[in-house]
Amino acid sequence: MINTTMLAPVQLIQNAAQVEKKATPAEATESFASFLKTAIDGVAAQEQDVHKVNDQFIIGQADVNDVLIASSKAELSLSLTSQVRNKVVEAYQEIMRMQI
Repeated sequence: MINTTMLAPVQLIQNAAQVEKKATPAEATESFASFLKTAIDGVAAQEQDVHKVNDQFIIGQADVNDVLIASSKAELSLSLTSQVRNKVVEAYQEIMRMQI
């Protein structure tokens, strides 16, 4: 009933290996952008899954445990996304403080 849309560790390793194989910075940037898009799409899919399970609970087709599990997964994914965003902003600010 609950779909797991998070990236598997094996898939993350394969994506990292693909980035290492590419030679140009433009290709590496494109790969990183597609990785981020995939990760954010996964978080959005988990949010939609929470809404779906919640609707099923309201009409009596899902258990309260399913709702709690789905909402916990979505909350953790959103928290992770927020922390990654914070680290990216912090890294950007650190780069901007560097003197040339």
